[in-house]
Amino acid sequence: MAKRSAPEVNAGSMADIAFLLLIFFLVTTTIETDRGISRKLPPIQDEEVEPPVIKQKNIFTVIVNRNNDLFVEDEKMELSELREAAKAFLDNGGGVGEDGCSYCQGARDPQASDNPKKAIISLVNDRKTEYRTYISVQNELVAAYNELRNRESQRLFGMDFTEMEAKYNDPNFRGNKKKMETQIDQVKVMYPQLLSEAEPKSS
Repeated sequence: MAKRSAPEVNAGSMADIAFLLLIFFLVTTTIETDRGISRKLPPIQDEEVEPPVIKQKNIFTVIVNRNNDLFVEDEKMELSELREAAKAFLDNGGGVGEDGCSYCQGARDPQASDNPKKAIISLVNDRKTEYRTYISVQNELVAAYNELRNRESQRLFGMDFTEMEAKYNDPNFRGNKKKMETQIDQVKVMYPQLLSEAEPKSS
């Protein structure tokens, strides 16, 4: 019985097909990138400057341990409560005289923060804190600042601070940018974002 020869497969165009598939996947694939946290670092000092004296009552301590537990002023707290606690601290307005705050709407407890310009939030994380927890805590603290800024911006200018910033940064915005920049700076001075992050602790 005669042997039957196998038909040849024309592989001449395989390289072209592979190249087209490669281009297709490169064009259609989306690459996820990590989103960072916007922070303005302090300028480099040529000479050593003695740090200012800060009263303990003007420091709001937030600690996240290795088990992702949240402690605020040495008391355990749920993440959902953090924003309101931070707002109460920042907006307390317990100072008198030069340390007073005419626009604060807080409890005005003399044992708590004097005014938003002196109120500092100190955040300490453990090296084993989960990244998701770290970001969630950051979001709540920044949201506390934004809500207070929105309130004052609405009172003074009839517009939310976050909306004002979005318009200012929009390249298609045709309004008075100089005036808006002045308004944004005014609100930032009223509620400066004084968020201090200490070196993560190893446990």
